Amino acid sequence: MMAARQQFSSSLTTILTMIGVSVGLGNVWRFPYMMGLYGGSAFLIIYLLFTFFLSVPAVTAEWALGRLTRSGPIGAFSKAFNPTIGHIIGLALIVTVTVADSYYIVVISNVITTAYYSIFIGFNESSIIQFNHTLSIGWLQYSISLSILMLSIYIIYLGLNRGIEWISKFIVPFFLVLMVYLIIHALLLEGSWEYFVTFLKPDFSKLTSEIVFAAMGQAFFSLGLGGTFLLIYGSYMKDDENLVKGAIFTGLGDVGAAVLAGIFIVPTILAFNLDLASGPGLLFNTLPQLFGSMPFGRIMGSLFLLGLILVAFLSNIAALEVVAGSLNDSPYFKICRNQTIILLGIVEVMLILPSSLYPPIIGTLDLIFGSGMQTLGSGLTILAVCWGYGNAQTIAQVLPHSKSHLWQKVFIFWLKWVIPGTLLIVLVLYLLDNL
Repeated sequence: MMAARQQFSSSLTTILTMIGVSVGLGNVWRFPYMMGLYGGSAFLIIYLLFTFFLSVPAVTAEWALGRLTRSGPIGAFSKAFNPTIGHIIGLALIVTVTVADSYYIVVISNVITTAYYSIFIGFNESSIIQFNHTLSIGWLQYSISLSILMLSIYIIYLGLNRGIEWISKFIVPFFLVLMVYLIIHALLLEGSWEYFVTFLKPDFSKLTSEIVFAAMGQAFFSLGLGGTFLLIYGSYMKDDENLVKGAIFTGLGDVGAAVLAGIFIVPTILAFNLDLASGPGLLFNTLPQLFGSMPFGRIMGSLFLLGLILVAFLSNIAALEVVAGSLNDSPYFKICRNQTIILLGIVEVMLILPSSLYPPIIGTLDLIFGSGMQTLGSGLTILAVCWGYGNAQTIAQVLPHSKSHLWQKVFIFWLKWVIPGTLLIVLVLYLLDNL
């Protein structure tokens, strides 16, 4: 089974695939509304600090555990910890990804509906009313979600190289070019640059534990941390792949996508005096008004939504691959990969239904499974690789060519103590403030 395990074909496709995993709704849907809802540029600065000082090192730990064990969450945690405890942790994280992907697919369905209206109808006062009605038709959104699910299942059936790698190397560069074009257009709007500069002035007096917790959750959610996505893809990495370099490039790509989306969305919304702090509904409530008002809004909106659909689809594929590639690591799961994929599809068909018919549940599920469980899963991964396998094997995976014992000690100390300690402190402060 070890010899037959899939592997990435090159360093370039590895990085493009990892950026494709990270860049998705977490950047383009979640980041702008989180920034608008939680203090603007103060949130941005805290988010950037968490990303580069906590999330990027955590990425190397998740990849290291995956490559070290050549397993998904169940096998990796079972090998690092006691088999029973590891099996429970792995299964819990698999359940987390499965549930999170069920509502994620519904959000993609909503984006597809929005794109359809933008491309074929356009947004104006009457069409926005019709659009909101269409968006509220649960069975229609469920049908679109099932179509997305079936296409995603087919991609992971094709495998890592013919499916996931192949589609990632086209979508990621396309999305980058598209966002640069949209940003140039947005900043040329009258008054948008002045509004944006004002918005970027941080007001740290408004910082609360909730904002810090939200920024931390965004930093981990956005990169796909959580002992799942990056862990399973780490198990597909070649032995000579430079994890630190890959993590830095992935972090830069992820942050770049989030900031690019923010630079397009924030100044245009402010220029048209719309509500940036409308929360998860920003994409579906505020942006149609924006695209209906701004010059060339129909073209700009259609391009933006098309790019969003494509990168969101990559993240959705990654979520399904986590489950499909991990369940066979369980000693109690005795069916082959293709049978696992079919079973996964059946489970998701059932799980998608509640979020399609009752969209308000998505916010609650996202808070539990999108922020809380992912941060917990990443913390457990760091403990598994640093404590379960020890310093020597961690260094051999992450810093194989480093000759500096001081740098090795600093890195291990950071992984073993600083990152888990920071996560714990922020979580405790958040819970104390909200009890």
